[in-house]
Amino acid sequence: MKNTLRLLICLTITVLLLAQSAVAAPPTVPGQLALKLRPGQHPAVLEAVLLKLGASGLRQKFPHTLAPNPETPGSVDLRGIYQFQLPLTVSLAQARAVLLATGAVEYVEPLYIRQPQYQPNDPLSDSTITSLSAGQYYLKQIKAYRAWDVTPGDSSIVIGITDGGVRLTHVELAPQIKHNYADPVNGRDDDGDGYIDNFTGWDLANNDNDAGYDITIIHGTLVAGVAAAAVNNGHGIAGVGNRSRFMPLNIYPNTATGTFAGFEAIVYAVDHGCQVVVMAWGAPGGYSRLEQDVCTYAAVNRDAVLVAAAGNTNADLLFYPASYDHVLSVSGVDNLDRKTGAATFSHRVDLVAPGTSILTCYGYHLANSGGPADDDYTAVGGTSFSAPMVAGAAALVRRRFPAYNAAQVAARLRQTTDNIDGIPANAAWVGRLGTGRLNMVQALTRPNVQEARVVSSTFAPARAAYAPGDTLRLTADVQNLLQPVAGLTVTLTSLSPFVTVRQGSFAVGSLATLARANNAAAPFRLAVAGSGIPLNTTVSLRYRLTATGGFQYDQYVDLVLNPDYVVLDANDLAVTLTSRGNLAYDNLAGTIGAGLTYRTSGNILSEGGLMLATSPTRVSDRIRSSGGQSRQSFFSLRQATRQQPGPRADQEARVAFQDTVPVVGSRVRSLGVAVRQRAYAWATPARRDFVLLEYSIRNLTADTLKPLYAGIFTDWDLPNPDGAAQNAAAWDSTRNLGYCYAVGRIAPSVPAQYAGVRLLRGGAPAVYSINSAAPAGSPIRLADGFSIAEKFLSLSSGTARAQRTAGLPNGADVVQVVGTRLARLAPGDSTTVTFALLAAPSLAQLQASADAAALAYTTLLPTRTASQAGFSVYPNPTTGLLQVEVPVDFGLREVQVRDALGRLVLRREATGRQVDLRLPDLAPGYYTLQAIGEAGVAVRPVTVEY
Repeated sequence: MKNTLRLLICLTITVLLLAQSAVAAPPTVPGQLALKLRPGQHPAVLEAVLLKLGASGLRQKFPHTLAPNPETPGSVDLRGIYQFQLPLTVSLAQARAVLLATGAVEYVEPLYIRQPQYQPNDPLSDSTITSLSAGQYYLKQIKAYRAWDVTPGDSSIVIGITDGGVRLTHVELAPQIKHNYADPVNGRDDDGDGYIDNFTGWDLANNDNDAGYDITIIHGTLVAGVAAAAVNNGHGIAGVGNRSRFMPLNIYPNTATGTFAGFEAIVYAVDHGCQVVVMAWGAPGGYSRLEQDVCTYAAVNRDAVLVAAAGNTNADLLFYPASYDHVLSVSGVDNLDRKTGAATFSHRVDLVAPGTSILTCYGYHLANSGGPADDDYTAVGGTSFSAPMVAGAAALVRRRFPAYNAAQVAARLRQTTDNIDGIPANAAWVGRLGTGRLNMVQALTRPNVQEARVVSSTFAPARAAYAPGDTLRLTADVQNLLQPVAGLTVTLTSLSPFVTVRQGSFAVGSLATLARANNAAAPFRLAVAGSGIPLNTTVSLRYRLTATGGFQYDQYVDLVLNPDYVVLDANDLAVTLTSRGNLAYDNLAGTIGAGLTYRTSGNILSEGGLMLATSPTRVSDRIRSSGGQSRQSFFSLRQATRQQPGPRADQEARVAFQDTVPVVGSRVRSLGVAVRQRAYAWATPARRDFVLLEYSIRNLTADTLKPLYAGIFTDWDLPNPDGAAQNAAAWDSTRNLGYCYAVGRIAPSVPAQYAGVRLLRGGAPAVYSINSAAPAGSPIRLADGFSIAEKFLSLSSGTARAQRTAGLPNGADVVQVVGTRLARLAPGDSTTVTFALLAAPSLAQLQASADAAALAYTTLLPTRTASQAGFSVYPNPTTGLLQVEVPVDFGLREVQVRDALGRLVLRREATGRQVDLRLPDLAPGYYTLQAIGEAGVAVRPVTVEY
């Protein structure tokens, strides 16, 4: 059993990456992606989107898998998973955003490459022992000899060896292979399973029927020898599984067209009768919902015991596939039950087995290579060889207890180990080496074995991470897997000072075998500390299950606290604000942050953020660049924080960041500015469709920034029935509003058809709308990256008609930059620009929301005194005549007056320092006057009387 439960709420990748930000994701198959359709959807709905992405080769990944069984809780459907090829010029982030926005897709992921966990021994290992049988010290250590007296297993139990090719002719392995006699080698698919001549396993990586020996990868032979080498054959060694057979399944490519296929091999194994599957491979990080689906299918739908190596990392981390649900995670010890130096240790480890000097089949020598052909052996080390020992033991337990399901087999293996926490050398890893070291005879003979466990955890509210001061509830679903228990109690304890458990006891009572219970009526209650929590801190909570008779078992669940971003979600538009100026997500992969959603939509902004520039060579941003990377100009000055309520709005956010100050003669291409960002959201009915973003920009250099350009980059992906790539961008000049909308048929069920950015405060407005698929030679071409010169062009080129729209007439994947030009920013001075971020079901509603945003900003967020020095409007109140005065260096260009709804009622061009303004026949009431100049926008509320 996994001694850790991940949050089984909609946390997916976000929590796991935040929890392990220092762990790099494993490599991926270039250009290959997988997606999963939502139930009831057909791949035909994606044709238009895939065509626009340039995708090809869409195919059902697991067409022959078993459908979910309604009577088996937790079973999964793999038939909705499809794989396709994406052009290398299209990013994963773009493809994910476009496909998810259709509403038909559950997830989009890369295909990870997991490596074998092989670690060679030094020359003084047991491989030097001349008596080969004596070299298998581990059989005595795990009590295999005594276990074989209880049952030697049976050839009907098959272990799937998902690994490199196996030396099929090796004297120890040839008689142990499970052949498929329903499909002999004759060029036909005799058994109709979709595989031709799969008589001896299958090569999933290269898609052929040769799962045999490959001189470059002998790992599969080594693993197979530990689990299933022939016993009593007068040669070499004995496999832990004794009479159990094995199925060879190659997962590593040896052809130009081959790809890693570990998870495909798991599906093949369980669909072809393997009751146990061993995965002696993996990698830290890179959580995948597809991979978890495969493991769930194998363990729940197909009732197979999955056993995986915990990895050779000597670290406490998530290692996949071992750390997935329904997988036994096996770490390693030496011949004295001490943790091996390289073995992974964590709350996710289930048990350990020997992992040093493991004598096994070598499978390396050929008949003419000077060594014994097909009868060679070697001693190796690593958790790769601990895992097949447990797999062999699982095969015997399945034979001994044929009525057990896979979860019960795993439970019995966990609960019959020899505890090794008391060994002095293991003191540093107490509680992180599972329940102990494998004991095979106890697994087969101990009576009255018990294991109740928490099988799922549900947090409310469901969040990827929790902020200081949050309170939350935790519901635990408990199942008894083995012998009935009485007096069962679950006690929740925080292992961190940053979380307090206010109510942590759940009295379950008695549970029969396989019975369940939960504490939904009285969930655990927790509180997060209000301060002092380091950024992105992962904390563990411990479930301790106890019952009458001495049963005790610990499990763990993790929480991420104090994330380096905040989410404003007071109204219908919820948006993530990062500590470095980005919107929606803090990375291009779209895994850190909650995105931007509107009402019931999924994420509709694949990438967004602030861009600043003063020349084609001095640009600061964290927006995409090239090669799937983003620029990293901004760094955080302090963590993003949220107030609820705030002094001016129902939710407010504060962010501070800056870029690098250029040094004379350096090649730094930044500006040298510090930015204080404030954001505001309201829950009131008239203000539910927008969030205000206010940026105060200070010049840290000794030079005047002249001019200074500031803008918001948005890559919207608004869904419609014809596909999210069918968007267009436009400009409403009366409102300084840049917006994007879905082109094609209207989808009544999709809440957001329009989204945009309005400039509320700043200098001269600008917009640049970009077709992402623009051909070579276009002024801005995103297909080959987004250079700093192109970013400057998008900020500085004004509002020429050719740049106001994109994607017309048929729609495209569009990007838009809405910005402003400030005449100058002197050394040490600050200026403020403000934008409204908006979404709405129609253009009319978007425009109304833009007007409401302008009103909210001018009436509820008074302009700060420092930026209004020298600006006056009098008399105020007035009966119709106003005098407006601005500072000497303001550069006045225009004066506007708007009513209480934000509608423009007067516009007048103006220059100089003073303007006499006669208002038209306006009704008495409240109005807003804006003076627009080179230095920015100055605002004053005005009252008109009779």
